[in-house]
Amino acid sequence: MTTPEGLTLTGPLGERYEEVLTPSALELVLALERELGSRRLELLEARRRQVEELAAGGSLGFLPQTRHIRDDDTWRVAAPAPGLEDRRVEITGPTDRKMTINALNSGAKVWLADHEDANTPRWNAVVEGQLNLLDAINRSINFTATTGKSYALKPDEDLATIVVRPRGLHLPEKHILVDGRPVSGAFVDFALYLATAGLRQIEKGSGPYFYLPKLESHLEARLWNDAFILAQDSLGVERGTIRATVLVETYPAAFQMEEILYELREHSAGLNAGRWDYMFSVIKSFRTRGTEFLLPDRNAVTMTVPFMRAYTELLVRTCHKRGAHAIGGMAAFIPSKEESVNQAAFAKVRDDKTREAADGFDGSWVAHPGMVQLCREVFTEQLGDRPHQIHRAREDVSVTAADLLDVAATPGEVTEQGLRNNISVGIQYLKAWLSGLGAVAIFNLMEDAATAEISRSQVWQWLHNSVVLADSGDTVTRELIDRIVAEEIAKLPGEASEYAEARETFLQVAVADEYADFLTLPAYEAMD
Repeated sequence: MTTPEGLTLTGPLGERYEEVLTPSALELVLALERELGSRRLELLEARRRQVEELAAGGSLGFLPQTRHIRDDDTWRVAAPAPGLEDRRVEITGPTDRKMTINALNSGAKVWLADHEDANTPRWNAVVEGQLNLLDAINRSINFTATTGKSYALKPDEDLATIVVRPRGLHLPEKHILVDGRPVSGAFVDFALYLATAGLRQIEKGSGPYFYLPKLESHLEARLWNDAFILAQDSLGVERGTIRATVLVETYPAAFQMEEILYELREHSAGLNAGRWDYMFSVIKSFRTRGTEFLLPDRNAVTMTVPFMRAYTELLVRTCHKRGAHAIGGMAAFIPSKEESVNQAAFAKVRDDKTREAADGFDGSWVAHPGMVQLCREVFTEQLGDRPHQIHRAREDVSVTAADLLDVAATPGEVTEQGLRNNISVGIQYLKAWLSGLGAVAIFNLMEDAATAEISRSQVWQWLHNSVVLADSGDTVTRELIDRIVAEEIAKLPGEASEYAEARETFLQVAVADEYADFLTLPAYEAMD
């Protein structure tokens, strides 16, 4: 395979890899890295400095230097693009072959094809996921399970619109080097898709579309906008063809929603309330500030607690003010064989989606095809035949910085059961992640890297603040964590030795003196 000068592939080349590792795709990776790579690293350094400022007693707030953007009522984002007008139900999931077919056939309006939280960045998954997307758009994809069951696509008009989520800006791709250094995983996922399947998507009249994860500032949105311009110009694509929905899933980004939309104006497709990563970011941002920002058991932090309610209300208000879609959070429930479990869970999901639709969201997420119908029904009750409700300006909403920061008003307790759940979920998920699975059903919920991040971050926060457990009266210590780790592993199927690597990785990010920004960073270093 011929590669552009300055770019080196270190990953093995499997069957058909040349169909996505094309000269134009690799040239685009090279251009993105050389033009924008240093800015990406500077922005990551800015994140680190902000954490230091928060640890020293600083706070978050709306930026005074961008007030003119917020006060200017004249600007709007681009009108909804083809295939993204109606987004009342979106399904998320990794880009393995079976999931690709099931997601597109699910009845959802949009499929978030996930190269990030629901995927593991093994080299084969990075490239073969792109091949699956290319085959899906070319309608050449099929799959036969070991049971003999075959999977194929429905007619085009019944398929979900593909929206790709690349990796976050923090993650490297060690199998592609530019000038001897690992490139950005985000740039790789974006470039490989755009230059191959994305161009075919354009030919078919919709796309290419992206979900942008874990942005922490409008300057990071500006970086992505510049990447879109560079890529479109390089490939001869009309500017504004690319559209991106930003996941507002970090605490700092909640204070810059309008600025993020502004930076992406001609390329914007709206904002999403990424609830799980948002909770993780709350802990991460203020982890050293004692009990001021201490969250109770993660399952007690619902979307109706004050600081989460403020965040979602502001997101809808911001999006509709600027003519953009507001997309709600994840329903992570996985249908069970036990009907009693399903009845209780479906009732909770219906209540959650009903609240979102009534609040003005234009659609919402599910993690399993079995939840698509429920979500669609709830939003159709609100929307009727309309594709969205962007016309609802929600001018009644007024959210202050203090409202977003009011974590202390969150009801609930820290319990031993919550600690045990975090430990068990974290270890089970990491075992699966290290073996190549990024989305895992655990305790009837679809767990991904976001929920694993909450689990380990809560353990770290509770340990380093010597939290007393409400039910047992025990103080969270390293000795207690080690005991519970052993007890929870003993409950899991298989031998304890099978969980050794996951246990070591979990403890590395859950109890160490220094807090790792993302659990996937040390885990990726240990991955082939």
